[in-house]
Amino acid sequence: MNRTSDPPPEGEVSAPAAPQSRGWFRHLPLVLLAVGAALGALTLRDFLTFDALARHREALLAFRDAHFLWASLGFIAAYGAIVALSLPGATIATLAGGFLFGMFPGTLYNVIAATLGAGLVFLAARAGIGADVSARIAARGGAVTRLQAGLQANQWSVLLMMRLVPVVPFFLANLIPAFAGIRLWPFVVTTAIGIVPGGIVFTSIGAGLGEVFAQGTAPDLGIIFSPPVLLPLLGLAALSAMPIIIKALQRKRAA
Repeated sequence: MNRTSDPPPEGEVSAPAAPQSRGWFRHLPLVLLAVGAALGALTLRDFLTFDALARHREALLAFRDAHFLWASLGFIAAYGAIVALSLPGATIATLAGGFLFGMFPGTLYNVIAATLGAGLVFLAARAGIGADVSARIAARGGAVTRLQAGLQANQWSVLLMMRLVPVVPFFLANLIPAFAGIRLWPFVVTTAIGIVPGGIVFTSIGAGLGEVFAQGTAPDLGIIFSPPVLLPLLGLAALSAMPIIIKALQRKRAA
């Protein structure tokens, strides 16, 4: 009689074989987001524009006045989906938050929705290929591994700087931490805090859209790069970098 397998040594328990489908299943959230992003880009691109907001403003205001709670929840869900699917309408959604709900609770709704959407992207990427990429970077050695270690050691400061300074695209700022092995809690907290200044600026622009619509013009979104807005953001980014600088100086003195 042929023996198909040998029994495990005494005192040891053989580990159950992992199902082959498990490797594919953990990629499912990222695959769903990618498919949703493709479908959303094809079917919703004409609705996520400033002109669409201008055309439907009366209906949106009427629905908000008649069903404030549902309008609030629907807005947060829609904005979160836009961010999670990386659709080209996050700025319009932020303006809509200010237009519909004012500075408050518009700013709060915008921050909550953007943070939820970013968290979904982070979790999907980490569950899919993020863990594999992080492990490969750690095992590779060299400058890339040192960069990963530095990011993990200073994750709060680095993540906050990425959100405060509008240099790294929002979508990449959601993926890079997942690939670097960053934990969820620092990612969520720094995202929520870091997008507040920019959120306030764009929500305030949205709160003034009534006058813009009446004039038939478009808002000036380049205001975030003007010195009165950009310089305070850079100052906040510099403050968030202080722990990194202090640690580097301490290591230099110790050496």
